[in-house]
Amino acid sequence: MARKQRTPRWLEAARRRGAEDLQPSGKPDWLARALGKAGVMPRAQAEAAIREGRVTLDGRVEREPFAPVRAGVEVRVDGQMRSLDAPVWALMLHKPAGRVVHGSDAEGVGTVFEWLRERLTPALLGYEWLAVGRLDRDTTGLLLFTNDERLVRHGTSPERHLAKRYVAAVEGTPDEAALRRLREGLVLEDGPTRPAGARLRAPDVVELTLTEGRHHQVKRMLAAVGHPVRTLHREAVGGVTLDIPEGTWRRLEDDEVARGLGFAPG
Repeated sequence: MARKQRTPRWLEAARRRGAEDLQPSGKPDWLARALGKAGVMPRAQAEAAIREGRVTLDGRVEREPFAPVRAGVEVRVDGQMRSLDAPVWALMLHKPAGRVVHGSDAEGVGTVFEWLRERLTPALLGYEWLAVGRLDRDTTGLLLFTNDERLVRHGTSPERHLAKRYVAAVEGTPDEAALRRLREGLVLEDGPTRPAGARLRAPDVVELTLTEGRHHQVKRMLAAVGHPVRTLHREAVGGVTLDIPEGTWRRLEDDEVARGLGFAPG
């Protein structure tokens, strides 16, 4: 049976408010998300400020965090006018092992979002940062963040086939037959994989380039050819290559986003 599609919360809020909010120019955003995307304040803080009556739209106090926001509306927070113009930001983080790419960590080690926010400049702390894809807790390497959901969708869409390059230290020494199976694609429990780039960098180190992003895919593919992963590191996404020390971050230039990731907002 087909899964029932959930109505977006901004649309539910618009329906409660009346038909005028259902016909904005272009696709609407919702208020708390728009504030986070524009760097006014992160989404959780924005939701609290809205519910506390600190945000007005065109002079009217707005207490609904999921209220649709139309282009040209005047937004004030604590009486100060704030722009919702949202330039696309993209950040590169060299993820250390141990951190999870989730909103919380039940094991208490911490999340990559907490790690990143502890190191951001004050000018970037107001943004809501979204991870473009995921890495396992024990996987290190390149993790991208953005304030724009469109870049998240672009970077994780299975139709894009954006290449991701990994380096895995494995058990044993893969022979040419194992590498050929990886290159040609093999069948996992959730179906056949796309062909991958595979080569040895050392007797027990495999470079694997995937154009899809299934759960634990690198680990499952290497285990399937008889060489379980000991450590895993991601060093490139598309044409963007990790070039900073572990635990640090930097902003991607617009040209890196456009050429390296093939993303042009607009």
